[in-house]
Amino acid sequence: MSNHKKAYLEITNVCNLSCAFCPGTTRPAHTLTEDEFVTLANRVKPWAEYLYYHLMGEPTAHPLLPKFISIASDLGFKSIITTNGTLLKSRGDAIIAAKPYKINISLHAFEANPPGMSFDEYINSCLDFAQNAADSGIITVLRLWNLDGKADGALNEKNDSILAAMHKTFPDEWTKTRSGERIYDRVFLEWGDKFDWPDPTGDIINENGFCYGLRDQIGVLCDGTVVPCCLDHNGDIPLGNLFTQTLDEILASPRSKAIYDGFTAHKCNDNLCKRCMRAGYYRA
Repeated sequence: MSNHKKAYLEITNVCNLSCAFCPGTTRPAHTLTEDEFVTLANRVKPWAEYLYYHLMGEPTAHPLLPKFISIASDLGFKSIITTNGTLLKSRGDAIIAAKPYKINISLHAFEANPPGMSFDEYINSCLDFAQNAADSGIITVLRLWNLDGKADGALNEKNDSILAAMHKTFPDEWTKTRSGERIYDRVFLEWGDKFDWPDPTGDIINENGFCYGLRDQIGVLCDGTVVPCCLDHNGDIPLGNLFTQTLDEILASPRSKAIYDGFTAHKCNDNLCKRCMRAGYYRA
């Protein structure tokens, strides 16, 4: 039976952009070797069905990404890639040929950090990729996560131009979905609020709340450190290291159990969790 659990396996913490909405990371730069990827993927396989390729970093910048997707497929994973889209023009064909399950393209990245190309070149390359991926049987989600939400300074003046380009590429009738619209077979537009990443030095937001971290998702940083969720971008909640421990050992650790049991009781037990907007979304 499918378990629907997600592992965020960061294949590089290096990005080709520096977006206004992204906190980046102070961790040493590292890019996984093939042997490292195989080791970590095998160690999360008993727990997870879906494999993501980031916490920080731009996955499409990794030269071995297509090979990693193929390795993951052989292990039985469904691969999901989240990208800023800037490298799809040059690397998109190889990614499509590797047959990931889904691609998320963060179109809000352009306005948050103009990526050294024209807007038309950027949006057309992303939309061409989406159409080609969909025609190859791959789900593509075009994200505009730049609505005002709870954060100030959302960069969304390009949204109307992005939507106009989408209608030109995908002129058929769009249909509403829970989080946006279906604009083509296997292509979806997804709206979302701009949000603040949790900061261990920030103000406490939630003492009480709930999160699916350690329930349906874990994160593995590129040095092997296991963290509870995809928002722990700096490894502020290190639970163990998957290069030297099994995942079962890490999930059975006192800190892991305290976080898991705390959320069961709708309590944010860890310092970073108390400063995360997401815990409030699931508050009892």
